[in-house]
Amino acid sequence: MAEKKKILFIVEAMGGGVFTYIVDLANELVNVFDMYIAYAVRKQTPADFINYFDKRIHLIEVRNFKRAISLPKDIRAFFEIRDISKNVQPDVIHLHSSKAGALGRWAFNGKKIPLFYTPHGYSYLMQNHSIVKRTIYKIVETICGRRNCITISCSAGEHQESQKFTRNATYVDNGIDINELQKLIDSTVISKERPSIVFTLGRICYQKNPALFNQIALAMPNERFLWIGDGELRKELTAPNIEVTGWTERGEALKYLLQGDVFLLTSLWEGLPIALLESMYMKKPCVVSNVIGNRDVIKNGVNGFVCDDVSEFVDAIKSVDAHKEYIDRAYNDVVEKYNTRVMADKYSKIYMNTISGKMV
Repeated sequence: MAEKKKILFIVEAMGGGVFTYIVDLANELVNVFDMYIAYAVRKQTPADFINYFDKRIHLIEVRNFKRAISLPKDIRAFFEIRDISKNVQPDVIHLHSSKAGALGRWAFNGKKIPLFYTPHGYSYLMQNHSIVKRTIYKIVETICGRRNCITISCSAGEHQESQKFTRNATYVDNGIDINELQKLIDSTVISKERPSIVFTLGRICYQKNPALFNQIALAMPNERFLWIGDGELRKELTAPNIEVTGWTERGEALKYLLQGDVFLLTSLWEGLPIALLESMYMKKPCVVSNVIGNRDVIKNGVNGFVCDDVSEFVDAIKSVDAHKEYIDRAYNDVVEKYNTRVMADKYSKIYMNTISGKMV
């Protein structure tokens, strides 16, 4: 039997949707490849994160990976990931998120070992950073885009951004593990005698735009709103009809999601949000902001609602019951397109074609 090819993921942003993405993709790919993940832990990383991964996956901590820019630590992380690669001897290296993407594209030349990079949301699009920082991030992407590396975006919208920096670009839509999700659905009893709940899931941070979520709740005082998660901007959720769960482990968070009625996503930017795909599969009406990632998945008036301001959000939430057909279309989109099996098959083909010298 032929020896499996080795894939090395290098990821600094092991939290939130990126964590779920890495877990689901690696757990699928390990059936075909020998999987290694060089990672760093964030506050949002589950305490028992090791238990989420298939036991066959090799996990290697990068001790100097930090989210913030720190020249001494970044230099040490640069040499640390090079040493990890020398020890693993991978056939493919795949960098995930901006920090790993910047360091990795200079640590490796992409000639001896095929090199891939997935942004998971470009840093220069993150509006919580100053204009100066965003300009620096864009310059870094421009310079790094000249390296011998293939960028694989997680949505069509992100792919359009990637093409500004490199011609060596393609995209594979994010996907979710629908088999695991279905097990949870089948084992959860949903209470029928309860008030309607408009909900979201994620960190309460600038990206998720809690101020807009709060404005919508204030405009609909008779509706119950639920934020599944916690974060530094929790104080912005002042409306009396908003409940915040605080941090919960993933299984518990998904149970909250199952009890909800309308999924509301007010983000200022996205890659391709995992919580949105999970809600679509759970047959929840989806009302989202008009940004990259959201509008790549939700087509307004087809499988959900895409909104620009408070009044549009309010009107959409009020009209979900009149458009039940959107729910089935969204569910079918996940089954046919946005699931880990489809995602892993596409990545496998890209990896194997590159290893064998074929074009992506």
